[in-house]
Amino acid sequence: MNQKTIPVRLTPEHSHQHEGERLCMSRRQFLLSGGVTIALIGLGSLPGMVQAAQLLKASYPRQKIGSLPALKTGVPLDFNYPYPDVRNILVKLGVEAGGGVGVQKDIVAFNQQCTHMGGPLDGTYKQEHQVLGPCPLHLTVFDLTHHGMVTSGHATESLPQIVLEIQDDDIYAVGVMGLVYGYSAMTSQRTV
Repeated sequence: MNQKTIPVRLTPEHSHQHEGERLCMSRRQFLLSGGVTIALIGLGSLPGMVQAAQLLKASYPRQKIGSLPALKTGVPLDFNYPYPDVRNILVKLGVEAGGGVGVQKDIVAFNQQCTHMGGPLDGTYKQEHQVLGPCPLHLTVFDLTHHGMVTSGHATESLPQIVLEIQDDDIYAVGVMGLVYGYSAMTSQRTV
């Protein structure tokens, strides 16, 4: 079977770029993109937007959950916080992470229940990719370097991230960003 190549040339009315010209943004595209940028910047300056973002973080009593000398890169430690039945993971990722603490900003902690249907994520940490998952129910995977963001699967919410502080060589949990599965609010009462 012999294949032939047929050259195709666009006529000027079908081509927005002529030979030797560079691609340019139209005035309409420029004005629309500029307007969108200004609108997004303006939304961040609204007083209510700052308070709404702060509502996602709940403070709890400070609890020691580990120490820097005992923490090894890629080896997770389990702990319960802020309640005895809420399972979490503390891990030194070895790469800078959103919300990370420590000299390299690579120490993070997350809840170990999938935000989709509460599937257990215990034992699913993958060091080579810094992810937690897949969830055994619907295979959701969460990126621990980007605030527990969903990378694949059915979940639509990021994993709740435990807010950490370091004092001397001790690591403390001081709050939770996000809503732990099974709770209607981050309070002392669990919803059924």
